[in-house]
Amino acid sequence: MSLLAVFAAEEHELAPLIMDSYWFAVIPAALFIFLGLVVWSFRDVANRHSHKTGSAPHGTDHH
Repeated sequence: MSLLAVFAAEEHELAPLIMDSYWFAVIPAALFIFLGLVVWSFRDVANRHSHKTGSAPHGTDHH
């Protein structure tokens, strides 16, 4: 039997995973949703502080 046939007949054992395979999709999806909620919570900050940038209409006095 040739050396190539020995390597071809050899069975490989897969390395064990540290967790079930579906968690490799669930964890990033949950992180993406969490970060999306963080970004969504700051959606109107620029409009609330427009008097600091000078883009507020003249005549309004916000102190």
